[in-house]
Amino acid sequence: MTKSLVIIPTYNEKENVAKIIQAVFSLSIPFHILIVDDGSPDGTADIVKDLQKEHSGRLHLLQRLGKQGLGTAYIAGFKWGLENNYDYIFEMDADFSHNPSDLERLHSALDEDGFDLVVGSRYCKGGKVKNWPWDRIFLSFGASLYTRCITWMPVRDPTAGFIGYRSKVLASIPLDKIRFVGYAFQIEMKFSAYLRGFKIKEVPITFVDRVEGVSKLSSGIIHEAVFGVMKMRLKSLLGEYP
Repeated sequence: MTKSLVIIPTYNEKENVAKIIQAVFSLSIPFHILIVDDGSPDGTADIVKDLQKEHSGRLHLLQRLGKQGLGTAYIAGFKWGLENNYDYIFEMDADFSHNPSDLERLHSALDEDGFDLVVGSRYCKGGKVKNWPWDRIFLSFGASLYTRCITWMPVRDPTAGFIGYRSKVLASIPLDKIRFVGYAFQIEMKFSAYLRGFKIKEVPITFVDRVEGVSKLSSGIIHEAVFGVMKMRLKSLLGEYP
């Protein structure tokens, strides 16, 4: 049987972490979970430690000192997953903006359909967003359109953060050379897989704005995405991209 790991980064997610863990473990596929917590002062990690007693061997915790960024959290999780010989490695948010039940469709695209990377997509046919204000929709869709125009990458939702990888994809990417830490990290990972010729599939999802907790989006993250994508594409054209 294939081993599947779901990486969930957390920072001050005490309202959501127990619920998201239970939701993933209630699925028919025996996913394992790795929580990567960046020193949440609200006690998120303590909640996970208590739940580990109930889910021994399936629930794992990687604690880091201080808030170091989404990208570095996933890189740490990817390395942990590769070291522990998982076949499929997924990433998702802790705040239920990604529906845990959709993990089964992402898993099917890897396990049954033979794709190398699967994206839970808001902008492919059938995908949508819910409870977003118009300016957030405009910003997100505009970022996706901008990225596609710059990179020529055939992914309609390149900023998506609900993703599944075959382990060989992550093993082939020089993870220590991934430069971005914010939402541009999601673009760079897909771009790296695309340049290496891996098969990518988008699966439509409904993205729901978080109900509890606080959004981590900032102007610095947006700046990184806008200028970072352009620099990344230029480097690839010059043959300098790792």
